[in-house]
Amino acid sequence: MRAFAPAAPLCGFHGKDIKTAVSGKIFYRRKGGTQLAESNKTEKATPKKKKDERKKGNAFQSRDVISVGTLIVGFVLISKLGGFVTRQIKGLYVYELQNMSTMYDLTIANCLQVLRESMLVFFISAVPILIALAFTGIIMTGAQTRFLVSADLLKFKYSRISIIEGFKRMFSLRSVVQLVKSIIKVAVIMWVIYTSIQDLLVVAPDMLNTSFDDSIAFMMDRVMSIVYKICLIFVAVAILDFAFQKYDYEKKLKMTKQEVKDEYKQTEGDPFIKGKIKEKQRKMSMNRMIQQVPDADVIVRNPTHYAVALKYDIENDQAPIVLAKGQDHMAKRIIDIGLKHNILMTENKPLAKSLYQMVEVNDYIPAELYQAVAEVMAWVYSSKKKGKKTI
Repeated sequence: MRAFAPAAPLCGFHGKDIKTAVSGKIFYRRKGGTQLAESNKTEKATPKKKKDERKKGNAFQSRDVISVGTLIVGFVLISKLGGFVTRQIKGLYVYELQNMSTMYDLTIANCLQVLRESMLVFFISAVPILIALAFTGIIMTGAQTRFLVSADLLKFKYSRISIIEGFKRMFSLRSVVQLVKSIIKVAVIMWVIYTSIQDLLVVAPDMLNTSFDDSIAFMMDRVMSIVYKICLIFVAVAILDFAFQKYDYEKKLKMTKQEVKDEYKQTEGDPFIKGKIKEKQRKMSMNRMIQQVPDADVIVRNPTHYAVALKYDIENDQAPIVLAKGQDHMAKRIIDIGLKHNILMTENKPLAKSLYQMVEVNDYIPAELYQAVAEVMAWVYSSKKKGKKTI
């Protein structure tokens, strides 16, 4: 068996450290262990990358935006329907007190009757609000995820139950941000409630001289003021969370330069191969063009820089057609083939250059060149009668 001398250790690695680059990733194998160090992901995610992530169920969303939207809708509904809900509860309370005054025995049937009536009031007053809140949550989620539905979310993934992955998520930047947000929310709520109670204690003695209904209205006004302040602060927190979640989402989707190149090769094809294909197609097109030169009536040249082969069938063509055209080397080939097949040739530098620049192969000449080409074709018909080949 042939023996190979061990390679010199790579810079910065000793002993059993081995560095191997594979597909833009660097692996370090040290003393039996394997550690993966990915190259810096500095490139923004491509549309294909984002589309693939959406198929996996990975879509950007801020839960705080959903919570705040639901809270605001709930606040508005309660403020608008609060009177209706209060009347329903008050009516149930009065009705049950009247029944209890005439009730001689507290039986199971009587208790069930009270329960049924209470549940009915609950459904009439609270269920519409709960449905509206649930619908708001769905709309707010769909607005961010574009109503993404992915079967991949239902698939079993070991990472979801892995203890190691769980610890990683627990001490990740996202978890720290969530903790900070929770602390801020609790602190804000406590501060708003504390300041509101302080203000309430100042006017509490005056409430003793007011009616019960006025006191209730005043308390409700204070409660709604507290909720309003909390909503405003939560809106600010939601905006900050939305910005962070978007930044974090874009950061996680970033790609390495090698990943971008690999994706481009998969979607657009290898640039080298595409170049070869285009080159082959160009050669095939040139060969087809060259094969048409023997059918030309005349070749207009300049004298070697440009060459254009023209054909004109008076009965079938509305104007002369460019069968082939070329510059420099290709012009020489056209001229050589023309000489081989005894095609008439004329040197007309301005016309040759104009035909080359203005007309594509197998197209009719433009109207502005009719006069110049007509003179050439008249010479062609005259020369064919006299047996001339070139001028």
